[in-house]
Formats: sequence, structure tokens, C-alpha cells
Amino acid sequence: MQKRRAFDPAEPVYLSLSSLEGKKTRDKAVALDPTVFNHPIRRDILHLCSVHYLDSLRQGSANTKTRGEVRGSGRKIRPQKGTGRARLGDGQSPMLRGGGVAFGPKPRDFSTKLNRKVVQMGMRVALSAKLKDQRLGVVPRIKWYCHKTITLKNRLEKLGWRTGTLFVSGLPQVDPAIKLAGRNLRGLEFRHVDELNVYDLVKWKRVILDLAAVSLLELKLSKAPIDQPVPDVVGQDVDVAPSL
Repeated sequence: MQKRRAFDPAEPVYLSLSSLEGKKTRDKAVALDPTVFNHPIRRDILHLCSVHYLDSLRQGSANTKTRGEVRGSGRKIRPQKGTGRARLGDGQSPMLRGGGVAFGPKPRDFSTKLNRKVVQMGMRVALSAKLKDQRLGVVPRIKWYCHKTITLKNRLEKLGWRTGTLFVSGLPQVDPAIKLAGRNLRGLEFRHVDELNVYDLVKWKRVILDLAAVSLLELKLSKAPIDQPVPDVVGQDVDVAPSL
């Protein structure tokens, strides 16, 4: 009987902690689970998950009428022989104006099947690719002090997050003030972590997570043992991956 090998814990990935509210966080870093944020890059998995998600968005409601569904008489238009012209049947022929459509689209389901574990791997690969490309940021919380758009715009321009930024929160509800402040800013979106998918991670230029979202993603996607301790926020006396 073979003995089970003990799990070899990998070193956590440390990322500099940013701040949306302007508080000093330069001397702090967040420890990320390497099984989630340091996965080998698999472009084929990203493609599979993106196509699977886009297929699920298709309505599949296009519908055309065949010659049997078009309204009209079944009388033969002219005799088969004797006129010197081409043979024709009824007026619903696809060759005639107002007739049916040959091989036209019918309502169908475009959704495709993809295993749950492949989708989970796609999330790990997408998060790891964003971290590798220095397009991933972590903030203590996604919250704003007022609903004025100009205040949020100035702060995001100072951080370089003005366009192409997806904010993902792990709190039960995204902060209403920041949603109001960013509603009229093109190129920004605020979502809950449960709404996040692989296509969003690939599509958006940068992704900003709060600590609650990081915890939920690691709880859902981590392959490490549950009892393995991983620190949340530590001082920057370790090797830290470059942040946004």
C-alpha cells in the first residue's frame, strides 16, 4: 500500500496593496494563493472558456419561413410542358419573390457544454495572466466617500485607472456611492465577485479586486489544503510582484 505524499506548500505570491481612497499603503502587501494567482498560462483554456461564455449569450431566435410555412395557394403556376419556359411549381418556391427561404435559420440553442473544472482552471489562468502582465490590483475595499463623478474621475486619473478598469467587490453589495459616481464614466464597471467570469478577465484591460473578493476567489478556486495558513496583509520585507 502506497503512502500518500505530504502536500508541499508553495510560497505565496505577494502583491503591493493599492488604495482607492488615497490612504498610504506603500509599506503593505497582500499574500495571494499561488494555486490561484500563479497558475501556468494556458491560452487554449482561455479560448475555450471565452467561446463557452459568448455562446451562452446568443439568443438563437432567428427564424425564417420555409416553403411549407409561407401563406399562399398550392396551385401550379403554369403547365409543366408546352410554354417553352422553365418548370415551376407553386408560388412558395424559394426561387420566386415572396416564396420561402431555403435552408434558412431556425430557433436553436447555441450554448455549449464545458466541464466545471475547466471553467475553474480558466479563472485561475486568467487571474494569473493579469498578475503576470501587471494588470491586476488589490485594494482594501472598493468604496467612495461621495456620489460626485468629478471626484472619482480625478482620483482614477491620478492612479491611471480611468479607462478599461473592472472593479470587483466581494462584499454582499457593491458600494452605492461609487456606482453612482462612476455611472457616467465610460470604460468603468463595478461588479460582484459572483458575476465575474473568464471572458471579463480577458476583455478588460485591468482588474481591481478588494480583499473580500480575493478571499472569495481563493475559497472557490484554491487547490491548497484548507488548514494551510496564508497571511492576508504583510509588510513589504518579502519579494513583491509589481502592482498597477
